[in-house]
Amino acid sequence: MAKNEELGLHNLPAPEGAHKEPKRKGRGTGSGLGKTAGRGHKGQRSRASGNVRPGFEGGQMPLTRRVPKRGFTNPFRVAAQVVNLRDLADVADETITPAVLMERGLVSRANAPIKILATGDATRAYVIHGCAVSKSAREKIEQAGGRIED
Repeated sequence: MAKNEELGLHNLPAPEGAHKEPKRKGRGTGSGLGKTAGRGHKGQRSRASGNVRPGFEGGQMPLTRRVPKRGFTNPFRVAAQVVNLRDLADVADETITPAVLMERGLVSRANAPIKILATGDATRAYVIHGCAVSKSAREKIEQAGGRIED
């Protein structure tokens, strides 16, 4: 790269140690990895098909099957996007809607559930539309003169 040329994706230098020559296994005893090619003598892992899947315990009942199972994970759960009261201080609008929150960059999707939590204080009266609100956040908003409209 020339001194005055600007750094870009087309001319990024590789970091030190990024390029190493691969180990040449099984290329004679003088190479250090000849004969058994670093696999040792005999045994399952020395064979061509000897690498077994992760968690395989040689036929013993695997830990993942020995341990009792508990609970249930709902595959259809949609996690709410969290917005704190302190984040609403930056929003100029009096009416808080999912579209307004997305426009300000506080949430990534307007059509996914949004929940307003009570971290921070309600600095002014907000009118909140289309968002879930925690009990303590509802109290703070109503104390500041705001309201929640579902």
